[in-house]
Amino acid sequence: MADVSLKEVALIVGVVAACYWNSLFCGFVFDDVSAILDNKDLHPSTPLKNLFQNDFWGTPMSEERSHKSYRPLTVLTFRLNYLFSELNAVSYHFLNLIFHGVVCVVFLKVCKLFLDNRSSVVASLLFAVHPIHTEAVTGVVGRAELLSSIFFLAAFLSYTKSKGPDNTIVWTPIAVTVFLVAVATLCKEQGITVVGICCVYEVFIAQGYTLPVLLDTAVQILQGKGSIPFSMLQTLLKLIVLMFSTLLLVVVRVQVIQSQLPVFTRFDNPAAVSPSPARQLTFNYLLPVNAWLLLNPSELCCDWTMGTIPLVESLLDVRNVATLIFFCFLGSLVVFSLRYPGDSSKTVLMALCLIVLPFIPASNLFFPVGFVVAERVLYVPSMGFCILVAHGWKKLSNKSVLRKISWVCLAVVLFTHALKTLHRNWDWESEYTLFMSALKVNKNNAKLWNNVGHALENEKNFERALQFFIQATQVQPDDIGAHMNVGRTYKNLNKTKEAEESYMIAKSLMPQIIPGKKYAARVAPNHLNVYINLANLIRANESRLEEADQLYRQAISMRPDFKQAYISRGELLLKMNKPLKAKEAYLRALELDRTNADLWYNLAIVYIELKDPTEALKNFNRALELNPTHKLALFNSALLMQESGDARLRPEAKQRLLNYVKEEPQDANGYFNLGMLAMDDKKDVEAEAWMKKAIRLQPNFRSALFNLALLYSQTSKELMALPVLEDLLKYYPDHTKGLILKGDILMNQKKDIVGAKQCFEKILELDPNNVQGKHNLCVVYFEERDLIKAEKCLVETLALAPHEEYIQRHLNIVRSKIASLSVTEQSSLPADGTATTAAEEKKKSFQNLKEVKNEQKTSQMTADNKKGQSKNKKRTEKNNMEEETPKKSTKEIKDLEKKRVAALKRLEEIERILNGE
Repeated sequence: MADVSLKEVALIVGVVAACYWNSLFCGFVFDDVSAILDNKDLHPSTPLKNLFQNDFWGTPMSEERSHKSYRPLTVLTFRLNYLFSELNAVSYHFLNLIFHGVVCVVFLKVCKLFLDNRSSVVASLLFAVHPIHTEAVTGVVGRAELLSSIFFLAAFLSYTKSKGPDNTIVWTPIAVTVFLVAVATLCKEQGITVVGICCVYEVFIAQGYTLPVLLDTAVQILQGKGSIPFSMLQTLLKLIVLMFSTLLLVVVRVQVIQSQLPVFTRFDNPAAVSPSPARQLTFNYLLPVNAWLLLNPSELCCDWTMGTIPLVESLLDVRNVATLIFFCFLGSLVVFSLRYPGDSSKTVLMALCLIVLPFIPASNLFFPVGFVVAERVLYVPSMGFCILVAHGWKKLSNKSVLRKISWVCLAVVLFTHALKTLHRNWDWESEYTLFMSALKVNKNNAKLWNNVGHALENEKNFERALQFFIQATQVQPDDIGAHMNVGRTYKNLNKTKEAEESYMIAKSLMPQIIPGKKYAARVAPNHLNVYINLANLIRANESRLEEADQLYRQAISMRPDFKQAYISRGELLLKMNKPLKAKEAYLRALELDRTNADLWYNLAIVYIELKDPTEALKNFNRALELNPTHKLALFNSALLMQESGDARLRPEAKQRLLNYVKEEPQDANGYFNLGMLAMDDKKDVEAEAWMKKAIRLQPNFRSALFNLALLYSQTSKELMALPVLEDLLKYYPDHTKGLILKGDILMNQKKDIVGAKQCFEKILELDPNNVQGKHNLCVVYFEERDLIKAEKCLVETLALAPHEEYIQRHLNIVRSKIASLSVTEQSSLPADGTATTAAEEKKKSFQNLKEVKNEQKTSQMTADNKKGQSKNKKRTEKNNMEEETPKKSTKEIKDLEKKRVAALKRLEEIERILNGE
């Protein structure tokens, strides 16, 4: 076996780079979305053991909806990508490009076992540029093929070293082979097929047997004319070791999938559920279809499911001729390779092994798979195809007459294939470009129409998306998913009636329940979402909540492990004010998935409804343990800590709000609540900064405007509060507390009695029974020296709030003053100086009364609901950030009480002065 030279490596790597450089500009498309973007196993917060418990898409292998594709080492490489670049697609595509280059170089080394140097380079170049590989290389999920191929070829190369001098057995390479086979299988299932190639190599290449020799030896042994040669015994021993190790891997693999095959539907693979002979005829016809893609990769398609290839339902179908020709050609190659000795037959035999054996798992011949044709599964079989082509080219080029033509043909093939590959890469730039390119090849696949619709839907182009979804229903009228897509798009277009009609059509296409038979075994699990979507639609109508609940329960009865049904039902039960039943639904969902942060968050919301903040906080914390950046859990848990009144929780609440604004920098609520926390901590400058930032993001933020004005008022910056209050009242002219605060400032600071009076009168226009507004208007009358009107006003106020002692006291003071003025008028008037002094004393008394009143009322006005609006997607009723009676913390209540006591003491002093004591 010749070594691979540095020049050859440079040539191969250069060609690979030239063909796939533009793949670096492609994004995550098609299956990449599920395997990369939606796969939590990539996140560092997910335990590594989950990679070995879940399938390729991050679904637990134990779940019925699992695809059963077990490729933990491939997912591990995705996780490494995520660790270094998170979801930057360039790094994922770059690593795929490197892996493809490695495969090409290792393949060159394998080719040199059966071909000369020149032919080996030709085979490797053909493999490097073949357009059929774009799905495996440019599609990120194709990394499973790439990684598996590296270890697949490495295992084979290791096994070729297991034959020692004098035909002895070298066990170390065999042990390495078994290990590499296991690794290849953990990258993708087809890696195990290399064992079959090693067996063929051992018998027909390493030992040099041909089929006639083996038959003659078997006949002689059976007739008792001879014994098994020692060399053959050694071969049998090696094969037994290989087969036993393979059997162990198969047993482990079956245990991993828990002896369950994945659930596929007739939409994924129509032939798999077709009766005989259509099933057999179609599956056999797919073999020449795959061979044609290798031979002529001019029309490539990312999705060959559904109606892409019509069923072969009759022996008279002309396509059976292609099947017959294929098997005749394949049979002739098999006979040639097994019957005749020589290097040429050995090369053909190994090429056939590389074509056939790795393809068997995807052939549908032994068990159904979830696709009709998939270009990426031809990655390894194309190696055998390239060896056959290179071997044939060698035969032609050795003939002087055909030498130049063979070189020209080779150059044309390499150039056109490289050009096609380069062009094909651009199809994978986005989902829209990928599926539109597929529709050019095949218009009979409803899934392609649906996928173009999805791509447009992601761009919020619902009108165009609807056209493609409707076309999908016309191509495949019984496609449940297509009707669901139409319904969802109608909903996005606010066409509720049309959406419900589409969902009802999809529901009518669902298979009927058969007693004793598992429902999910006969339908794709995601099709059950039609019940969820329909229920979510109709529950917007308050009169149809019970009907929606019935749909959720129907979905659960069909599949008791339908997690999403429990989640959606829990939301509905909260809306129906049934928190205990909602709690039961979420607890059942958590039994199915305890790693779902959203579920713990939803359960926390239920506990809030149940008035159990301690349990709510525990569940918020659990959600954040699973997902530290869970935005809603960060926000609402911080509010819960803030509302608890426990000063020890404020630092953590602040940190969570800081994390929240980092995730949602444009949400004013986060900054507002940071400001409220700062106010609680008496950090006035910091509070002012947070409030201003919230207002910059949302100029009409009602609570932020009022509390900023209140902050100014409480920190002796009343005049700075006025412009803020003007803005507040511009947006909300009926904001009662804003009017009260503005009136107080105008009366106390600006001495604008008229302006203050207008504020209080405005309050009474809005709410004639507002005690604060009416009492403050009484004080205005007092300031205007209209004692009779002030008395009448206070009497009316006392009638509204008969238990408020301060109103009664103020009324007594006014009446006392009226009485004293009456006595003064009846007696002789004193000297001017005395009168002036009395007037000043009276004015001072009025001023004291006003200030006491203001202090009394301002002390009651601590915040206009300090806890901004709860951004709670799971709760049916959001917290109202405009509550008129906010909950006060223990510390706030104590502060209020202190202020109230101080105010009462001052009031008593005023009363003593007025009474002349």
